[in-house]
Amino acid sequence: MKILVVDDSSTMRRIIINTLNKLGYKDVLEASNGLEALAVLKENPDVSLILTDWNMPEMDGLTFVQTLRKSKTFGKVPIIMITTMGAKEDIVKALKAGVNNYIVKPFTPQILKEKIAQVIGSS
Repeated sequence: MKILVVDDSSTMRRIIINTLNKLGYKDVLEASNGLEALAVLKENPDVSLILTDWNMPEMDGLTFVQTLRKSKTFGKVPIIMITTMGAKEDIVKALKAGVNNYIVKPFTPQILKEKIAQVIGSS
């Protein structure tokens, strides 16, 4: 399964990718913002899960999610938002935009594993 990690923090991308690797997911791509992520997706139409931050330069995570949901190619790809924005209204806004699940930073590997299992339907 190919996963795309989108976060403007290279440290956070590294943490997420290392966690994914430990969970057995080795095919991981990365991007530093929504615009870069769209370019990566264009080159990798077989991405089957996207993990994105909300607050990023160029194109934020919410705009990125809304853009993807309008796409014929990526409209159905599961998206998990991983962000520091943990207020209930933020979560509702993200879910309305089309994210499939939501993780508030900081998170544990177990939380990431559970959220991925929920959106892809396996453990």
